[in-house]
Amino acid sequence: QVQLVESGGGSVQAGGSLRLSCAATGYSYSSYCMGWFRQAPGKEREGGASIDSDQTITYADSVKGRFTISKDNAKNTLYLQMNRLKPEDTATYYCAADSWAKGCWYGRPDHNYWGQGTQVTVSS
Repeated sequence: QVQLVESGGGSVQAGGSLRLSCAATGYSYSSYCMGWFRQAPGKEREGGASIDSDQTITYADSVKGRFTISKDNAKNTLYLQMNRLKPEDTATYYCAADSWAKGCWYGRPDHNYWGQGTQVTVSS
């Protein structure tokens, strides 16, 4: 059974940094499309970043240049390094995974597997 567990959320002031982690069990990260999504109160969930099995990475314009997605296949863990955080980055962040052979990009919403979410709050 595939399980994703996020950690690393918290409260930070604008301009600060956080690193989110997503630990996976039940499958091997190396062959999956992985992504980070977020949802702010009253808003739709939006994609932020994705990384494919071949290490192809895509970012939403809203996070490009500030966030970095990476994965450690040996640890089966996905990361999101978030720098220069802004109040508008406040949201619940989710990691997601699927075994698509192609079509992995940050905005694709139909991953089969999702974590429970971790809260990120950025104050001004």
